[in-house]
Amino acid sequence: MASLQLRGRSYACVFCWQGRRRWFTIGRVSEAEARAKASQVEYLLMRLEQRLIELPPGADILEFVRHDGKPPAGLPEGLPAPGVMTLCAFRDRYLSTHRESLEDSTVSGITLHFKHLARILGDGFPVRELKLADLQGYVDRRARAKGKGRNPLSPATIRKEIITLRTAWNWGVRMGLVSGRFPYAGLRYPKGDEKPPFQTREEIRRQVGAGGLKPEQIKELWHALYLQANEVAGLLAHAREHAAHPWIYPLIATAAHTGARRSELIRMTIGDVDLAGGTITVRERKRVKGKRSTRRAPVTPLLRQALEDWLAVHPGGPALFCHAGNVERSRKRSRTTGHRGGDRRATTLRGRLEAVRPRPEVPPSPLTPSECHDHFQRTLRGSEWEVVRGLHILRHSFISCLAAAGVDQRIIDDIVGHCSEEMRRRYRHLTPALKGRAVISVFGDGGPPSGSEAEPTSRRGETLSGAMPG
Repeated sequence: MASLQLRGRSYACVFCWQGRRRWFTIGRVSEAEARAKASQVEYLLMRLEQRLIELPPGADILEFVRHDGKPPAGLPEGLPAPGVMTLCAFRDRYLSTHRESLEDSTVSGITLHFKHLARILGDGFPVRELKLADLQGYVDRRARAKGKGRNPLSPATIRKEIITLRTAWNWGVRMGLVSGRFPYAGLRYPKGDEKPPFQTREEIRRQVGAGGLKPEQIKELWHALYLQANEVAGLLAHAREHAAHPWIYPLIATAAHTGARRSELIRMTIGDVDLAGGTITVRERKRVKGKRSTRRAPVTPLLRQALEDWLAVHPGGPALFCHAGNVERSRKRSRTTGHRGGDRRATTLRGRLEAVRPRPEVPPSPLTPSECHDHFQRTLRGSEWEVVRGLHILRHSFISCLAAAGVDQRIIDDIVGHCSEEMRRRYRHLTPALKGRAVISVFGDGGPPSGSEAEPTSRRGETLSGAMPG
């Protein structure tokens, strides 16, 4: 929807396009003329959304609506010529097509990657003319950038940004927007470090206690944590005692005993729980391309009890994990609403509080990712389990415990939804105790295996040779 803003003595038309706020100056006209222009812009946007008209390839949406849907052939200096597919237009077409078929987190990641690409290559970069030299220049500039904590940007992050562009390029070839193979053959990235292997709590504590590690290295180590079965039980016992809301413990128990991702937990419905059949359905969006697939996980006795207790007090609605009351640090369930940000935020405290009002009662609705993460951390804060940084650690732990117990890899894949060998390799590890016992069973006393006597190598070779038929 288009709206008007009076900036000094001039009117500006403000609207949203492809999830971004856009505006242009109408000028010093009467209010009636400004409203007529805003109505015309709104009409053009509606026609574009209904696909009754099309934005010309390479055309800028601002120029399109400013000139009543007929941008002139000679554009102002600095704007791309008509027919040139710019990086900005290419990004908008790609996101417009894929926004509904991808998870919100995936769309956010793609948007962020294109933001960096457009910042360095330029919004008006002619994407059809992309060459290896352009990509290498982008990689070199990003390699000099700083990431979180002012640390050098990870090569893995740069690689993901290039992969996003490559994926969009391959889609663009099929759509006829670009042609040829993506020019990344020979692209060189800075050397990076392998992710630390999954480790137990005691292993990580010993490394941290030895000293000499930087804060970012310590943080990365704790992200590689996995809990053993008895530790998972201890964490769940703590969560049951200290959860501030009734949905927290069953949500953590479901993550710990099914290996479900946070997004999968949020999507679960009451109908997905089959306690009579002893299964819970997990709704996926990543394993099968272009489809919302499902998988089933068995319900353990502990999980069964947790879900039965939760369903007895469930506030209503289809979502399995939901909340009806106020939730701290929530955008849609905080105690007050009307807070303004950005350009609309007042500069004084009084001005900020003028628009704030009590929020009406919120009906039961699914949790948000921020609510899940925030209350998970609140529940563990100040305890020995504070080192567990997120729900995904419980997925690591679930898979690692099954693998260490010798569970068939096909069963693990079926329960947790693994589909790549790279994932399987990372989780294919054993606990230090199991590996230690395996080695000690052979080399424990430094002598030959029990029940046999050592023979000289040559003598054994002669015996074997003599035993062979001549």
